[in-house]
Amino acid sequence: MMRRTLENRNAQTKQLQTAVSNVEKHFGELCQIFAAYVRKTARLRDKADLLVNEINAYAATETPHLKLGLMNFANEFAKLQDYRQAEVERLEAKVVEPLKAYGTIVKMKQDDLKATFTARNREAKQLTQLERTRQRNPSDRHVISQAETELQRAAMDASRTSRHLEETINNFERQKMKDIKTIFSEFITIEMLFHGKALEVYTAAYQNIQNIDEDEDLEVFRNSLYAPDYSSRLDIVRANSKSSLQRSLSAKCVSGTGQVSTCRLRKDQQADDDEDEELDVTEEENFLK
Repeated sequence: MMRRTLENRNAQTKQLQTAVSNVEKHFGELCQIFAAYVRKTARLRDKADLLVNEINAYAATETPHLKLGLMNFANEFAKLQDYRQAEVERLEAKVVEPLKAYGTIVKMKQDDLKATFTARNREAKQLTQLERTRQRNPSDRHVISQAETELQRAAMDASRTSRHLEETINNFERQKMKDIKTIFSEFITIEMLFHGKALEVYTAAYQNIQNIDEDEDLEVFRNSLYAPDYSSRLDIVRANSKSSLQRSLSAKCVSGTGQVSTCRLRKDQQADDDEDEELDVTEEENFLK
């Protein structure tokens, strides 16, 4: 009868041990996976920061409306990374750390299990010793009584540790279920908050891109492509003006009555140098028009 009771207690203790080992295994896996999830999210934030920098660098080279749209988009996307950083910090504090804490909690429960197993083994050993004593010395009441006393003491100790273990594991199971609900609720809440903010930011970013005036920027691009080179065209106007003047002076020298000498023509040409500048500017303006 006593051995059957001992076996029942051992079966119960092993079941409690299985429950603790189950938590140790799966909570450890959950902790590692959630930690990897957080690290991936942090790396995504870092890559997004690089993307923001590159968009701003590209925007600086573009036409006005496209530049403004891209810069506004980059600002919104940068704002999203601030929310992502908050997501990372909250996940670390509300999800990863509580799961990590179960490493210590499980170790404490395993220590309780070890104490219970030790007490059960002592009880089983005393029971075996009593049975052997009864078989070897059935008439030695003193030895048998002493063995019975040791067994009773071991049984009381085993019973006490078993009740403590059962109460401890019961509280452990209750706290485990409560923590699981809290951890996963926090995870869902954090993700919902981030994605809610992300939807707002992406909506604003989308609108910034849609507001880019393609026609206006295309007109700016065309004007920059076909814009006249003022200095080169000014040189052409001046060259044409001087050639025209020289041809006119040559004609006067050939067809003149002899009253105007070559020296006079040269003096007149020098005197007219100041007027050439005005003529150049006038012809340049007419040409540009």
